[in-house]
Amino acid sequence: MIITPAWAQSAGGGGGIFADTLLIPMILIFAIMYFLIIRPQQQRVKAHREMVANVRRGDGVVTAGGLIGKVTKVFDDDEIQIEIADGVRVRAMKQTLSDVRPKGGPAPDKEGGKSKAADKSDAKNDTKAGAKTGAKAAKAGS
Repeated sequence: MIITPAWAQSAGGGGGIFADTLLIPMILIFAIMYFLIIRPQQQRVKAHREMVANVRRGDGVVTAGGLIGKVTKVFDDDEIQIEIADGVRVRAMKQTLSDVRPKGGPAPDKEGGKSKAADKSDAKNDTKAGAKTGAKAAKAGS
């Protein structure tokens, strides 16, 4: 049995297999990685850059090493002076800051966006309001 040349050549047309089976999944994997990994990281870097650029004297800061203090002096675009205790001042690079707490209030709570002190004051106000409402209800019922 002899195979004709037309049948022998049809098996060699494998150029379309790569384009159909491998190229499209690779593009999809890259798109998923971009939206799940690369883009959020770029947004975090941009937010950190803005946070570091807006550090002012009097702001509370937390360094990457865990030091918590207050900015006493901004030397230039790269360095700041932090007071970590009374009379104890250290120089630090702005890029090592992991958190900046603006002067005037405690840091916001991660869950609700309010500080714990604000939550306590809200709870006190609620109990005072509840006591007043209860007293008014008692008078109205008498």
